[in-house]
Amino acid sequence: MMMNACDGQTKQAVVRPATQANRFYTGDAEELRQEVDSFLRMHHGKTQYENMAAVIVPHAGYYYSGNVAASAYMSIDNKKPYKRIFLLGPSHHEWLNGASVNTEADYYATPLGNVKVDHETAVKISEDSAFFYRPEAHDREHCLEVQLPFLQRRFGENLPPIVPIIISTNDYQKLKRMAEVLTPYFTDENLFVISSDFSHYPNYEDACEVDARTGKAIETGRVEEFIATIEANERLGKRNLATSACGQFPIITLMLMLDGYYEVKHLMYQNSGDISGDHSRVVGYHSFAFLRKDSTNFVLSDEDKRLLKEIALQSIKDSLDGKPITQPDLGSESPVLSSKCGAFVSLHKHGRLRGCIGHFGEDYPLYEIVAQMARAAAFEDPRFSPVRREELEDLDIEISVLTPMRRIQSLDEFELHRHGIYIRKGYRSGTFLPQVADEVNWTKEEFVGHCSQDKAGLGWNGWKDAELYVYEAIVF
Repeated sequence: MMMNACDGQTKQAVVRPATQANRFYTGDAEELRQEVDSFLRMHHGKTQYENMAAVIVPHAGYYYSGNVAASAYMSIDNKKPYKRIFLLGPSHHEWLNGASVNTEADYYATPLGNVKVDHETAVKISEDSAFFYRPEAHDREHCLEVQLPFLQRRFGENLPPIVPIIISTNDYQKLKRMAEVLTPYFTDENLFVISSDFSHYPNYEDACEVDARTGKAIETGRVEEFIATIEANERLGKRNLATSACGQFPIITLMLMLDGYYEVKHLMYQNSGDISGDHSRVVGYHSFAFLRKDSTNFVLSDEDKRLLKEIALQSIKDSLDGKPITQPDLGSESPVLSSKCGAFVSLHKHGRLRGCIGHFGEDYPLYEIVAQMARAAAFEDPRFSPVRREELEDLDIEISVLTPMRRIQSLDEFELHRHGIYIRKGYRSGTFLPQVADEVNWTKEEFVGHCSQDKAGLGWNGWKDAELYVYEAIVF
């Protein structure tokens, strides 16, 4: 119960009921506790990852998918003090053409008790046009509810509040916008749980084949590979294959938040035929762990640098030939080239600047940014006339790669001259590149203060309650 201090009236907490009890799992609290614990014990002693960013878990009835779900939950370090858990799942009943965040519920009920909703965060997210609240998307939906008893038993009294989100749209731009809104929360202090089953209703052999293809695509960490595989699976002509992943849209949203500094681990696979023995029509279940790597180890090899310069030059040549930018064949080269980070491309002719354009942000792969910025530096820098074909042999290309951003909690983690700073608070943000420190005679506090005031518009001390990120520049 909550009291309104102004008028003395009591506001009743809104509890979303356990609509799937006695359907996907038992409604008896003691039986449920024993069942979930028995699944978790099957994975006792498995590796727990302190650097866990997200998991993909199935959402079928516990009899069928409980073992695979438990493999994911036991890989989470339950002693880590997560601030909140984002639950993302698909809609099985309502076509939303968007994403619904439950901003009404204060709690989600299960037979094991109530799970608190981070109402403030849910409301904040829903302020963006990519999100809204539609009650019918949550009322009968099971994909998030079935995760809760596992979370309750895994975290116990330390279970953080949840942010329940149902995603139902095949509009890529909308999914991309959702990822952009959620990315500021995709940090070490939060955990993302993505609810999805995989192949639906083919026979056992076909399910194993299709699910293996889909699983390998997820393991690459590349959203383009995942989408292409889903589409290719549809063209295989597998009998009764209704979908390769019912949670493909939440999975796409997650993968759009990844960069080269996340490792994807496949944890377990089964399908319903392994449990029931019926191999005629099955549903597949995968579990995955997404692990956050140490972004301080961002390294470009000599081969990476050579390829990036080749990509930059080819982009300029393509433009002179009136062609679109050539998609490079990266093959098995370093995955750092697919990292989402910013870059600047500078062109020099006989030692003098001939063009320089850059992009700050982590919304495109590095190889793509370099191609785009090379073309822009050659033809769109307003300070210079467009590069001519006869100048190509005289051009020197210099690339400055901005390493993936790393959030810091204190200025003690910021090194002047080595780090660039990025400050964000609400819709305001600003940055200074590392080399700015070489041009001015500022202290560390002045560097951050000027960035806060001059770039982010937050005032001299505005950085003190804002999000701070650092990055480096690799120049070659």
